[in-house]
Amino acid sequence: QVQLQESGPGLVKPSQTLSLTCTVSGGSITTNYYYWSWIRQPPGKGLEWMGAIAYSGSTYYSPSLKSRTSISRDTSKNQFTLQLSSVTPEDTAVYYCATRGCSGYGCYDVPSEYDYWGQGTQVTVSS
Repeated sequence: QVQLQESGPGLVKPSQTLSLTCTVSGGSITTNYYYWSWIRQPPGKGLEWMGAIAYSGSTYYSPSLKSRTSISRDTSKNQFTLQLSSVTPEDTAVYYCATRGCSGYGCYDVPSEYDYWGQGTQVTVSS
């Protein structure tokens, strides 16, 4: 059973960079055909897929966030990391890391199709 755990600061100031890490156990982030994503849910809104890093190391981003988002990984630690720059209060949300195995173009960008999720971490952007 794959388990994911988010970690990072719960409070970030406007204009700063939000950094979160997802630590994975029970499976490897290099397992073929698995995609490792960051998904967020602002208060009162639905789930928003932000981006993913594939088993191969390739990255994919939501067009609306691409200019501010970077996802990387550390295979030696079995972790992947989100960086979101120039944050505003609109970036306040619960942030989740999640994974699914799939093949086919664009199979990674639908939150409801993810199989395994972290518990989520609240991030508030405020001065």
